[in-house]
Amino acid sequence: MAASFILSALSYVFGWGYFISWSLSFYPQPVLNYYRQSTSGTTIDFPAINILGFAAYFISNTAFLYSPEIRRQYAARNHGLTPTVKLNDVAFAAHATICSMISMSQYFPSIWGFRDGSRRRERVGRTVMGIFIGSIIGVGGVAAMVAASPGTDVVSGWAEIDIVYAISYVKLVVTLVKYIPQLVTNYNNKSTHGWSIHQIIFDLIGGFLSLGQLGIDSYIQRDWSGVTGNPVKLCLGNSSLVFDSMFIVQHYILYPGVGKTEHSEGRRLLDPEGDETA
Repeated sequence: MAASFILSALSYVFGWGYFISWSLSFYPQPVLNYYRQSTSGTTIDFPAINILGFAAYFISNTAFLYSPEIRRQYAARNHGLTPTVKLNDVAFAAHATICSMISMSQYFPSIWGFRDGSRRRERVGRTVMGIFIGSIIGVGGVAAMVAASPGTDVVSGWAEIDIVYAISYVKLVVTLVKYIPQLVTNYNNKSTHGWSIHQIIFDLIGGFLSLGQLGIDSYIQRDWSGVTGNPVKLCLGNSSLVFDSMFIVQHYILYPGVGKTEHSEGRRLLDPEGDETA
């Protein structure tokens, strides 16, 4: 009993800890953009695809946490267990969606009054647009299969939970590709100037804590289907560890000549009035 209480408490701490860390990761870049009055050195693809991914993540998490029918179908497929989705997962997805919208709005200089007149207005890349369109087609296709198979067995046939999983897989696809445009931009520029390393540090910490909560919750259930039944959270945490490590290598090893920029960034975040240089 005591061990179960400790593990539950630890899961709670890890869950809200990752919520705080991942939520904080959304602020350094837009704050840096604001005080630089520019989005140069970054790409619009990242916030654009994040809006799609986190909106999908919010919808699927909300369904797993609050829909009695979806929870019943999940239990039927996973040995009678409940989904490992927690309130902090829903809260994070909602907050991340809003922050991504704010970040994307910064690529329209007239909204924020940025001095980006010399920079051509950036458009979302074809790959990102393809993911948007593919997501609609994919989710629509699954919904059509469910609608065409009424009354089938929940375990072996199509059911509403498959639509929820299809929506969650949108976030899975987004997570696997969203970091690539910024990695390529840094590579082409041979620099990470204008891009915030602090968001990556917060993201890395959040990845560890998110995976920790998922592992603890599955251990409490004594069934690792809690992990396989929540593939998006599993992928989200692991991809953060992998891609954040790549960004850290770019920033500190491959293109280390940004010490002045990093120091300036830190001062802007802590004391916005103290440094107005780009």
